[in-house]
Amino acid sequence: MPQSPDPRGPDEPCVLLKLGEIVLKGRNRQQFERILQGNIRAAVRETGVPVELRQREGVILLRVADGEQRGEPGWAQAAGQIAERVRDVPGIIRVCQPLRVAKTPEAVTAAAVALTKGRTGTFAIRARRRDKRFGLTSAQLNVLVGREIVEVHGLGVNLSRPDTEVFIEVDQHEVFVFTEGVDAVGGLPVGMSGRGVALMSGGIDSPVAAYRMMRRGLRCFFLHFSGMPLTGPESIYKAYALVRGLDRYQGGSRLFVVPFGKAQQALASSGADRLLIVAQRRLMLKTGAALARRLSATALITGDSLGQVASQTLANITALDDATKLPILRPLIGWDKSEIMAEARRIHTLAISELPDQDCCTLLTPRRVETRARLDDLRRIEGRLDVEDLADTLAANAQEYRQENPKNLYSERAVVPAPGPRSVPPGPRPVPPARAPHPAV
Repeated sequence: MPQSPDPRGPDEPCVLLKLGEIVLKGRNRQQFERILQGNIRAAVRETGVPVELRQREGVILLRVADGEQRGEPGWAQAAGQIAERVRDVPGIIRVCQPLRVAKTPEAVTAAAVALTKGRTGTFAIRARRRDKRFGLTSAQLNVLVGREIVEVHGLGVNLSRPDTEVFIEVDQHEVFVFTEGVDAVGGLPVGMSGRGVALMSGGIDSPVAAYRMMRRGLRCFFLHFSGMPLTGPESIYKAYALVRGLDRYQGGSRLFVVPFGKAQQALASSGADRLLIVAQRRLMLKTGAALARRLSATALITGDSLGQVASQTLANITALDDATKLPILRPLIGWDKSEIMAEARRIHTLAISELPDQDCCTLLTPRRVETRARLDDLRRIEGRLDVEDLADTLAANAQEYRQENPKNLYSERAVVPAPGPRSVPPGPRPVPPARAPHPAV
């Protein structure tokens, strides 16, 4: 039987990544895999662990490059760090931490016996041969390894509902043996579907919407509208903290902040009245489209959910779509609030979103909000302000906040610290204005 060309000991801890719908792609599958590999390398780089990556049929193998120098405990710990980090890389559906062993029945059996030491109850063996040249069939391997575990540990066999499952995967040069895996993000590799600008409020919905689009391969830039100078900077801290948490799914995230208070005042003084909220949303979308042109993005993302608030009725959503020619992606359009909150809790953005702040959308809010906005009325209001120039000026003066230290974000899975004034790095960088400032800015 062929042996591994580079054995590193009898039981090498490593990480095995199972791919999802990428394996269903046709001739462009290699492009998906190439982007995914780049995303994996970028994510693992944050852990500080050097890694060797190998693409196999439907799986990716990650090996700790300096494992022997770390010793057995350090080797296993490094593999654990890698596994924890890559769980958040879209395109991977499952992360396993197997022992990589020599391609012999004896080595496979010894690894399986070691992994089931101390286990109780029943077990089952799930063998699979990706290399059909291996001398034993999957059924024969199941019997051989299962018999040895029964003799050594005295465990019972239950093939339908076992307490422990031992997975054996025979590959081209080695065999992987493991007892469990964890679910990962799934979806498509970030960057495969292009770029989009996500309108990021400090609320619950917009971070979830951005996450859902990242899972579909869209790289997201983030645009936040603060109420400054009419409000304090608290909403900026929240937006920064949310983007910092979401960054673990794509890396290299960029947050742009637009001071929106004076523009809101201008809209309010233009006679918008009950149409003020919809007019503000249209101006935000126009500003997002202007920024998207500068960033070569081709879509906008919002957290709209049909009927959730007055500005998200079907008539108002239709009026918002008219604001820009860019497609507006609304991944939460059919979700109810409890579903959105459950997803926010799962991706660890809910706690930040629930922190108090003075959001720009609460400023100058009319007592009654129009639920059936008419385009003619909205366009008449916008004509009084030359809103296209206003949107260009707002986008040109957006300030960019970059992430200070993305390293080790994987350790913040359980709790993301509450943002404070130091969360925002000093010296935000404004995008150079393309024209003279609009009077409303």
